[in-house]
Amino acid sequence: MMKKYLILSDLHGNISAWNAVMDDISGESFDGILLLGDNIDYGMRSNEILSELKKKAEGEWSGKILVNLWGNHEKLAVERDLEHLSTDRGRAMANYTREHLSEGSFAYMDQEMNQEAREELTLEGLNILAVHGSLEDPYWKGISPDNLRGTYSAYDLVLSGHTHCSQCFTVFYSVEDSEMRNKKAVTFINPGSVGQPRNQNPFAQYAVLTLPLKQVELRAVPYDIEYEQSLFPDTLDPFYKNRLTRGV
Repeated sequence: MMKKYLILSDLHGNISAWNAVMDDISGESFDGILLLGDNIDYGMRSNEILSELKKKAEGEWSGKILVNLWGNHEKLAVERDLEHLSTDRGRAMANYTREHLSEGSFAYMDQEMNQEAREELTLEGLNILAVHGSLEDPYWKGISPDNLRGTYSAYDLVLSGHTHCSQCFTVFYSVEDSEMRNKKAVTFINPGSVGQPRNQNPFAQYAVLTLPLKQVELRAVPYDIEYEQSLFPDTLDPFYKNRLTRGV
């Protein structure tokens, strides 16, 4: 029997993008939900995103959220881990987000999310690593085909976010297993970003994984970008607002 899993990452306080994804999956049934972190910051509606996730967990997603990871932006907000940011505008944005987070939002991040930013699980007999970034650094270093940042031969699937670029590729590791021609296939999946894509595609992006087929759908849906941009105050650097237009 085939099972479907919804993979979401990097929502970044963008309710319009979230709503577009929820509309896109309306009527579909999922056996599990995997949330890879960075629900907050950059966008103007971080509290609303966390509230929506809480409602889903108490409603139609009850018992289905298998993974709910912190990303580096949850870490920024809770621990004020600002030294990793390279720009003043990034620090200003992180401080703005923290100042506007509600007590309920902090409680959700503290009580409902995995603060280690990584988790191992088994689905349909497959060993899976879910990580916001990578094994090298689960918060701040993302996986790309030319820089894996770690050795993942212990897993069958690796699900990661952070880069805001959707991708699916397979790496063959050398192992001692003559029946498998001494190779171990590991499939890497990044669903892309719902709320702030950076792969030159401005649409809200997410992934659906079907097991045991290991079939991956990388999906993109349009949303009201201009409305989300209209919510940014003039006191913030317009960089994070403007980049939504082209997905960069």
